[in-house]
Amino acid sequence: MPFLRTLTFLLLCISTALACAAEQAPTPILGLVNASQTRSQDRILEFWGYHEYDGSQNYADTLKLRYYNPLNMGDWHGTLRLDAAYIAPYGPLLPAHSTGTYSADNAMVTIWGGKAGWLGNVGARVLAPLGNTGQWLAGPQVSTSFIPAGSGQNILADISPLARYMFGFNAKAPSDNSPPPLTSRLELYPTVGLNLGPSTQIRFWDENGAFYNAAGGGWFIPIDTMLTQRINKNLLFAVGGSKQVVQTYQVYNWMVYGKVALTF
Repeated sequence: MPFLRTLTFLLLCISTALACAAEQAPTPILGLVNASQTRSQDRILEFWGYHEYDGSQNYADTLKLRYYNPLNMGDWHGTLRLDAAYIAPYGPLLPAHSTGTYSADNAMVTIWGGKAGWLGNVGARVLAPLGNTGQWLAGPQVSTSFIPAGSGQNILADISPLARYMFGFNAKAPSDNSPPPLTSRLELYPTVGLNLGPSTQIRFWDENGAFYNAAGGGWFIPIDTMLTQRINKNLLFAVGGSKQVVQTYQVYNWMVYGKVALTF
């Protein structure tokens, strides 16, 4: 497929460019410096809750546990992220057994990182279905981050875009149902953070990004906003919402969510 070949070539070019970048001291560009290799060595445990409307009076509630752990291998430094989710779908068009009770949904492993002087990070994600319906997903990702130069307080906190491509395989379904079609999807997160105060931020497209469905065509583009409030160095709260504005590829109609993050 020409699109997949082009995307794979672009990802390889970006990865090569990141690996070959040897600039050690960041040089401001438009008042911004690259901060993709600035990362904390703290561990973070997050508790998430989502309420999602999928249309036709069908809803889904999701509880998710997310954990971040630093990875250090020689002069390569990165982050390991683990996710596990339980979901409770309900609505008149869902099967009779979907009564709103929670069941295992998906587990994810994501790794990304780089070396000093790289202008971004490279990594990959693998998603495993924990229930009796779903499919495995895997794919590469590239990301970077820019922050304002200088140490003063700025309205802009960061600009941190990320691109990921996920391929589906090994779909499964109950014996009386057909397995879901395999996914082939580009995910884009044009993340921007703004400072509202010393401990308060509003973040756009941090949790939910835009998708392009390469398997069948169509875009899903939401407006996603999350307000974060840091209580102290160990505790952070956040609430957010996401609403589709372009949906030629069906994902969800709207979503509200929140999290509690513990740093240690």
